[in-house]
This record gives sequence, structure tokens and C-alpha cells, in this order.
Amino acid sequence: MTAARGHVAIEGVEIRFGAGRRTTVALASTDMVLRPGTFTALVGPSGCGKSTLLNAVGGFTAPTAGRIVIDGVEVAGPDPEVGVVFQAYGLFPWFTALGNVKFALKRLDLGRAELDKRALHCLAEVGLGGHAHHFPAQLSGGMRQRVAIARTLAGEPKVLLMDEPFGALDAQTRFSMHELLLRVWGVHGATVLFVTHDVDEALLLADTVHVMSAGPGRVIRSYTVDVPRPRSAARFDAALVDIRAEILDLLRPPPIPADAA
Repeated sequence: MTAARGHVAIEGVEIRFGAGRRTTVALASTDMVLRPGTFTALVGPSGCGKSTLLNAVGGFTAPTAGRIVIDGVEVAGPDPEVGVVFQAYGLFPWFTALGNVKFALKRLDLGRAELDKRALHCLAEVGLGGHAHHFPAQLSGGMRQRVAIARTLAGEPKVLLMDEPFGALDAQTRFSMHELLLRVWGVHGATVLFVTHDVDEALLLADTVHVMSAGPGRVIRSYTVDVPRPRSAARFDAALVDIRAEILDLLRPPPIPADAA
């Protein structure tokens, strides 16, 4: 039997920037395992190292200590089998939606007809089959992010990294994007690492939620979310209400001393 793809082991990873007295510890020693096909969320205050850890898994930032291993191979740089979706979309404005997705597929050396077919299928998966020939400037923010997701999933990544992908969207659009993401994730089955500031978003989407402290970042609590999907923030299961309250307490900043006001 072929082993499942997308097993991620984060082993004693520490990340520092600068040198000497100017050294900043962005991420304290961190251990974490992402099992194949699972959805893991990282929540924490700004500057706690969530995105730094995600960038290390993506091969964009080298750990100062420790290592990250994906399917038995240590991460040494970006890997085409590790897809990334950022908040800023990252679309090429001079390409149509179809052109953006096709660009991600060029490394596969497909024939022109197969390239078009596969790219159109990916756009249809995210509900944009009728907008294939629109340029990014002609699309709403939610539609642009759907193109970005289609482009990333077109390459069939075994690991999908998402850094605040819906942070710039309004609440209604975010809700529809949550549904879309869970649907396409269910089809593709990639291992997801999802960074967010939004506790409700993490609880709606993830199998596991890791809570990180203020910098230097470290995981201070982890939660298994075993409530069946679909979930709704409007009618959270009692267990999720308790977890939500705990996480919000953990993230609450310390009170400002009266003499500092």
C-alpha cells in the first residue's frame, strides 16, 4: 500500500533574525506533526511567529535550529508539491483567470488542449467557470482569492499552506469562502496549515487548533476539534463554545498598569 502523502513533522524548529544584540527570536523551539489530509489552524496575536512558521514549512525561511520533514524529506527550499495561498492573492494582473491557473501548470509539460482542460476544470471547481477570461481587475476580492485557490490546487499539492487567505474579505464573503475551501479540500485531500487571527474561523475549519503566544512565538495550547462538519458559528456545539472561551482568554493581552495609562 502506498503511504499517504503530506505528512509534515516540525522538529524543534527555532527561527531567529539578525545577529548579536540585534537578534530577534521570531519562533521559539516548536514541535508539531500534521497528519496527511488533516486541517490544522494556527491562531495567535500579531508578531507571534505564525506566518514565520508557515514560511519555514514552505521552504521560504530556513530554521535557525531544528528541521521540518515532509514525507521523510527535510525541507531545504520551496517545493512545487507544497502550495501556498496568501491574503494578497498574488495573481498576475496581465493574465486572465484562466491564464493565471495555466501558468501554475506549465511545469507539468502538458499539451495545450490538456492544459486548457485542466485549468478550466480547476476554475469550475471554485465556481468561476464563467469568468475564465476575466482579468483580476475585473473580479471581486472573493473571486480573486478563488482564482488563487484554483491556481494552487491545479498543481495537486500534497501540502497546502494558507496565510490569512480571507483576512481582507467581508464577513459574508468569508463565510462563502469557508464553504468553498472545505468542499475543494474534501476533493483534493491536501494537508492544510492555515494561519488566522480569527478564532471562530479556526474552529469552523480545522481538525486541530494550535494557539501561539506573543513573541517569541511558541505553541501554548492545542485543541482537537472533533465536531462534525459543517459547523456554524451561530450554533456552535457546547464543546466548541468552551474551547472558544479558553482560546480568547489565552489571547487576551495583559492589562495595562494604571500608572502607564
